[in-house]
Amino acid sequence: MHLKSDQISEYPAQVPESAKYDVVVIGAGHAGCEAGLIAARMGQKTAMFCTDIESVAMMPCNPSIGGTGKGHLVREIDALGGEMGLATDKTFIQTKMLNTSKGPAVHSLRAQADKHRYHDVMLETIENQANLDLKVEEITELIIEDKDDGKQSIVGVIGEGNVYPASCVIICTGTFLGGKIFIGDDVTVSGPAGLRPSCKLAENLYIDGFPMRRFKTGTPARMLRDTIDYSKMKEQKGDDVVVPFSFMNEGKEYDIDQISCWLSYTNKETHKIILDNIEKSAMYSGNIVGVGPRYCPSIEDKIARFQDRERHQLFVEPEGLETDWMYIQGMSSSLPEDVQHAFYATIPGLEHATIVKPAYAIEYDCIDPLSMRPSLESKIIGGLFCAGQFNGSSGYEEAASQGLIAGINAVRLIQGKEALVLGRDQAYIGVLIDDLVTKGTNEPYRIMTSRAEYRLLLRQDNADRRLTEIGYEYGSVSEERYQKYLIKKQHVDNELERLKTVRKQGVSLYDLLGRPENTYDGIADLDPDRPELTAIEKTEVEVEIKYAGYIRKQIHEVEKMRKLETKKLRDDLDYFKINGLRIEAQQKLSKIRPITVGQASRISGVSPADINVLLVWLEKEYRNGN
Repeated sequence: MHLKSDQISEYPAQVPESAKYDVVVIGAGHAGCEAGLIAARMGQKTAMFCTDIESVAMMPCNPSIGGTGKGHLVREIDALGGEMGLATDKTFIQTKMLNTSKGPAVHSLRAQADKHRYHDVMLETIENQANLDLKVEEITELIIEDKDDGKQSIVGVIGEGNVYPASCVIICTGTFLGGKIFIGDDVTVSGPAGLRPSCKLAENLYIDGFPMRRFKTGTPARMLRDTIDYSKMKEQKGDDVVVPFSFMNEGKEYDIDQISCWLSYTNKETHKIILDNIEKSAMYSGNIVGVGPRYCPSIEDKIARFQDRERHQLFVEPEGLETDWMYIQGMSSSLPEDVQHAFYATIPGLEHATIVKPAYAIEYDCIDPLSMRPSLESKIIGGLFCAGQFNGSSGYEEAASQGLIAGINAVRLIQGKEALVLGRDQAYIGVLIDDLVTKGTNEPYRIMTSRAEYRLLLRQDNADRRLTEIGYEYGSVSEERYQKYLIKKQHVDNELERLKTVRKQGVSLYDLLGRPENTYDGIADLDPDRPELTAIEKTEVEVEIKYAGYIRKQIHEVEKMRKLETKKLRDDLDYFKINGLRIEAQQKLSKIRPITVGQASRISGVSPADINVLLVWLEKEYRNGN
């Protein structure tokens, strides 16, 4: 709904005071939970809307948190005052540190969560949060003010018969927006897990002219625990030592019986059944028009694209302690149910397994992320923020990190303060958001460690050192968390300095620890007076010493790039008037509207020569006093 400025002046008076909010969050998935919680914690009256209470922090797909790259995001969310790490630490049934055979930059924590307990814990947190109202009501329309100067801004939302004025609105609709579920030729208008979708809002966003597109994702079958033959599979146990996600739980001891996952493989018979029936898949029949995720393809897509592979791995994972359902990770599909029964039965251990819920694909509406600023505010509508799968990303962790940043920046906008924009050298969250708003995406975006240029600086062990002071400055980090961080920082800094002063046989322990064969715990006998440190403090000390040279090199690279990041570009800059810029560069720069020269340099189609032209032009403008 669009209203003129003279209509807006009368509009709020018609609404009860209880329905007026500072921040409205549409959606209560992982993005919505972080957005709503942080906005409320930063002092704003906030409402979070969902179509079904079961959608709150729901895990409709993989019942896990973290993994390669994603574990870094969870640590960063935690370091900035978010909730995902805390909720995972309360509800995990297995934890595992991935990539330990490689360098510390790619070590990533992954936790198998109890999906029902995770929902319950997050729901309880939301219900007990001051300033936050959770409402089960479908939001159908945005209320947009058309100002006399041609600009637009959000002033509220319309629900099912109710109006809610708001200073800022955050769209976190996940896969509910215009959702359709596909199982072969069977098509159902639905949100994930059969919950009610959000169709009217989808229609109205198209009508309002938002740059929308269709994406697709999928999920595999669920099977009954006791009908699976685990003797034919390889057991995957958790780590003996539990490493928590949240820095607030650092040093805490966990004594739980971790639940195993199981590894099995497809085979030639599996592949033959799928290839013989592939035209029945909704992906291959033409029923699905949305683009699917490259890095999490359906099993039929894997087999069609990699026909030389004799087998593909799959993991059988428990969905929780109080359920008999097992999740068949790596086997999403949109084939008909009878074909699913046939190919699942060819897999060792699943021959007689009972399918309680078939695999399906889900198609949904999302926005072109190039229409957003690095703060995640819309370039089109002032005060409108977007987060999660609505922005074209994939995964719980990617969604939660965007929700957190959108929530922080909605509050900062209301307060008239500078937005929080993290650099690519500061956080994986910065890499994720910069990729989306600068490069865009033509498929569901997934974070990976390979996307980060400075990944040795962006380790998961030092996420609090990178971000907690920033969060405290911007208002998202509590005093308790900040003081705990300062104590840890002092422990690490003091130990780094102490190791330089303690010498054994003419060599400092600092230099001794820099040798590849030595570890911090391994030289304990040489250092009887060492202080008590937590496991993660030890890790940070050891990594800082062993990789000091590489870290200094990356910091030097960051400093060179930062010079470009400090050169601001006006939002109203007419790139078509800058002589020397190629036409493609003029078009891309005009569309994306980068806020710095550094961001401009990462736009596809903008060459180093274009950046040099831009720098010369800016220098000329500076000399002319503009």
